[in-house]
Amino acid sequence: MNQIHIRQYEESDFNRIQELNQEERWINLVEKNEDTKEAWRNSNVSYVAEAEGDGVVGYIRGFTDTRITLYICELLIGKKYRGRGIGKDLLQYVHRSYPKTRMEMLASSTSHTFYEGQGYRAFYGFRKTIEE
Repeated sequence: MNQIHIRQYEESDFNRIQELNQEERWINLVEKNEDTKEAWRNSNVSYVAEAEGDGVVGYIRGFTDTRITLYICELLIGKKYRGRGIGKDLLQYVHRSYPKTRMEMLASSTSHTFYEGQGYRAFYGFRKTIEE
């Protein structure tokens, strides 16, 4: 098994992140390439999981006020590396970096069981874009 290392995102990681987004069919992030790149530049929570020999195999992106709220925008692990605890490690790494915060995120119908398994509880929220 390849050794996994978590490190701060670097702009040179962006193309690989977009490949992972494409594989996952997160088309909105792929099609809005420049906006997605700018989102990474403006995120104060931005880490990648790197596997020895394979490069970036997962990532976590979000933002925090460092005291109350830590919001995760995306967490994605490449399909080949799922089931190895990398997502859990990324979440723990980030939360340990900002231990005073409560971590919040949205989950899809297919990922909610993962988060529930990590001890997260569901909450009710709303979402709207300017175009809606």
